[in-house]
Amino acid sequence: MEINAQMVKELRESTGAGMMDCKKALQEANGDMDKAVDILREKGLGKAAKKADRLASEGLVCVEISNDNKVATISEINSETDFVAKNQNFVNLVQNTTTHIQNQNIKTLDELNSSTIDGIKFEDYLKNQIATIGENLVVRRFETIKAEPNGFVSGYLHSNKRVGVIIAATCDSEQSVEKSKELIKNLCMHAAAMKPQVISYNEFDKDFIEKEFLALKGELEKENEELVRLGKPLHKIPEFGSKAQITDEILARVTDELKAELKKQNKPEQIWDKIIPGQIDRFLADNTQIDQRLTLLGQFFVMDDKKTIAQVLDEHAQRIGGKIQIVKYIRFEVGEGLEKKSEDFAAEVAAQMA
Repeated sequence: MEINAQMVKELRESTGAGMMDCKKALQEANGDMDKAVDILREKGLGKAAKKADRLASEGLVCVEISNDNKVATISEINSETDFVAKNQNFVNLVQNTTTHIQNQNIKTLDELNSSTIDGIKFEDYLKNQIATIGENLVVRRFETIKAEPNGFVSGYLHSNKRVGVIIAATCDSEQSVEKSKELIKNLCMHAAAMKPQVISYNEFDKDFIEKEFLALKGELEKENEELVRLGKPLHKIPEFGSKAQITDEILARVTDELKAELKKQNKPEQIWDKIIPGQIDRFLADNTQIDQRLTLLGQFFVMDDKKTIAQVLDEHAQRIGGKIQIVKYIRFEVGEGLEKKSEDFAAEVAAQMA
């Protein structure tokens, strides 16, 4: 029987197996679609497709840093269960895949699937792993960042291998690079724990900030209702939520108000310059809560919670007599943004028997 392209396409869509594997299976089955499916499954090639509708929301994150600290790759590869995520075969798959992505400078999933690893196409390599491990496995995402001149990369992988961070920084010299590696490593650890979304407020648009600010005020007002009931001090409702909303004119207005208050308190004018900077810092802390929640530079450093990351970087630059700037930040956490499929035990058994 002649095997046409439509038949191959139909089998591929129903099984997820490779194009040539589908064609060979149809030829072996003499065009019998059901028999071709059985042939693919017997070869372990259809097994992956049968499991493809099962959500893979467990898994591991991997962080790969080159020996010269010039290239960093982070990946998330998912499995269906946490049990399989601890399987050594799966652990090896995640590490080998991440190293392969970095070594081959792979940028997209399509490039990855068509690349060659261990002498075979990656797409087939992954299907073989699925057949061996027995669960649907998905390379969900990956990114690689490269250091700029006088720059370097750093990374951190949490002990549970479910959270990873990579950061790229630039300096004014290689001397500053060497003096900054430990700090950036610590910032990677900070980001793993504190979950900033972006580097700074400059990455948010105006509509996003306004929406988040309204939500912030609503949240604080709601908490104040409970604090009133408990007889505890209330949250101060901020005027602003982000440094993006605070102009030079606003800072000048606040400074004038602070001076007026100091005058009212009969504080000697010669000490105002020592008092006002601290009060401005307090004003900024109260009115940049969106930045503190969502931006790396706006958060207070876990190793020195009196200073923001931006302040820590500025002080570090002064201490080493150089310059340093974070230019790229990526954080992956296993399963973030995915919804786990909820099935009771009886339904799961029935689904497996179907």
